[in-house]
Amino acid sequence: MPDAYLFALILTFLAYGLALLLTGKGPLELIEMWGAGMWCILAFAMQMTLILITGHALASSKPVTRVLKALASLPKSPVQGIMLVVFVAAIASWVQWGFGLVVGALLAREVAKTVKGVDYGMLVAAAYSGFVVWHAGLSGSIPLAIATSPSIVERLVGIVPVAETIFAPWNLLLAWFIIFTMPILFYFMAKDKKDVKTVDPRLLDEKIEELTVVEEVTFATKLENNVVLNMLFGLMGVVYLVNFFMKGGSLTLNIVIFIFLIAGVILHQRPISYVKAINAAIKGAGGIALQFPLYGGIQGIMVASGLAAIIANWFISFSTAETFPLFTFWAGGLINIFVPSGGGQWIVQGPINIPAGVALGVPASQVAMSIAWGDAWTNMIQPFWALPLLAIAKLGIKDIMGYCTMVLLYTGAVISLAMLLL
Repeated sequence: MPDAYLFALILTFLAYGLALLLTGKGPLELIEMWGAGMWCILAFAMQMTLILITGHALASSKPVTRVLKALASLPKSPVQGIMLVVFVAAIASWVQWGFGLVVGALLAREVAKTVKGVDYGMLVAAAYSGFVVWHAGLSGSIPLAIATSPSIVERLVGIVPVAETIFAPWNLLLAWFIIFTMPILFYFMAKDKKDVKTVDPRLLDEKIEELTVVEEVTFATKLENNVVLNMLFGLMGVVYLVNFFMKGGSLTLNIVIFIFLIAGVILHQRPISYVKAINAAIKGAGGIALQFPLYGGIQGIMVASGLAAIIANWFISFSTAETFPLFTFWAGGLINIFVPSGGGQWIVQGPINIPAGVALGVPASQVAMSIAWGDAWTNMIQPFWALPLLAIAKLGIKDIMGYCTMVLLYTGAVISLAMLLL
């Protein structure tokens, strides 16, 4: 499959061509809209980058690593090991998606070291499958974006609090139903598996990133390894968060980033350890930095030209209030194959589906979460976010795709039914 950057280019040309054909705008006028839109979402791009790297850095801390080693000692059979990995990875992904990807990969490696006869490909697939619930969780970029000012939907319906999205009863029930039933799905896939492909545990002993501190021989290195500095900074963050929530503050994108930043600083203890963890994590953020300006340009064309309104009216023409969440979910799943970033997808799809949903009387919170679930759903067959995990696991996409396709089919059926019942 081509790199996601190529899909962003193709979508740019597609949006430009459709706007030229359907909106009556001139070629140069559309170029101006594209160029102006490209720089409108830089703050959002930075937020998405920080979500990824703060979660990754937290997962690589020594306390988290020790917990994962302890968890890996619990399973007594290959099937139990696989069920444990998908369950823990799903919970971690619900808490924070960058954290979940890394925790899942590290736990899979530890289980492969301690449980004899476990199929390593299925184990890593289980780790990635937990990612399917991320957008319904605490770091979901769409629900957090519409709870943060300014947002795409603010001018239509105002700020949408997380109580109506992440913490909506239907969303919590759906997310946790999937979290608790995916281990059962993997149980049936694993229990009678004949062609088991194991891995030599010695191949997994290599550390992902050396985060040990250097010997304290100079004033500079003493400062870099000074625990007190990190703890004071972490304490300031904790005081701020306690005060924020005591005054009635709620989760926003910035607050979630802040929580994981402070948690990472505290758990890494030494400043230089956290610096190295962030440096290791930032390698996975190149796609966000490169592609988000392109998605901003696409949004500029679609919104300013009126193309988004034309497509929204087309959706309205064959939808009802009852079927719109389902169609939005399916459309979200399709678009995610080409726009694999939840934030990028929201920039493209939000201006289309939110006005259409409002016109049909569907709450903006339901429309937004339908897009969010669609985005997370087809990640199971979109390798973009699997790449960091596969690099840690030392596998290729072909080693996990079959198992992830089964997860796609199962969760697609469950989520589709939920969308019809909204």
